[in-house]
Amino acid sequence: MGFKLAWLLRLFGRRKKKLVLGIYGAPNVGKTTLANRIAKDCGVEPQGIVSEIPHETRMVGKVEELSLNVDGKVLQMTVLDMPGLATKINYRDFLNYGLSEEEAVKRAKEAIKGIIEAVKWLDHVNAAIAVIDSTKVPYEQVNIMLIGNLEAKGIPVIIAANKIDLPEARPHLIKEVFPNHEVIPISALTGQNIDKLYEALVKIA
Repeated sequence: MGFKLAWLLRLFGRRKKKLVLGIYGAPNVGKTTLANRIAKDCGVEPQGIVSEIPHETRMVGKVEELSLNVDGKVLQMTVLDMPGLATKINYRDFLNYGLSEEEAVKRAKEAIKGIIEAVKWLDHVNAAIAVIDSTKVPYEQVNIMLIGNLEAKGIPVIIAANKIDLPEARPHLIKEVFPNHEVIPISALTGQNIDKLYEALVKIA
């Protein structure tokens, strides 16, 4: 009886969990581009809108029942494209992108709501990708706070050092700032190294 029970525990222990994957990061780091890339690779039409205007994504975008074959292993997941995280939002910043004052104020209010929603989702995701723009210095408060919160909640996180297709990319700086985490240099736009990201996700699942 004890032998049978141990065998069953080992059998069910090897079953992979379905990932509820939150894609987090600051505005304009490529979260939606990555979410669209994952959806496309899973044979699903991309849904997220990409824009140079910060906080284009102001509500959590959810793509469910995604399935991907990674080296013979099936990766099942729900992908959540989170609104961009920020420590402060000033509606005047949006005026520089041609928005009217009314539009800028509306976007700022929606962006704040989106940040609150993204933070609440930390209680429901079981894995996360923290996207960081590798063309910028990674010592930003929002990056430190994001990784710290994920660590505190015990949520497995992979750091995607995005935009390596650009000549000014310096993904090694991100590795230096977060040496205790797996950092994968990728280009969500071109798909470069995206297979490495999927391999890392399979290990979490």
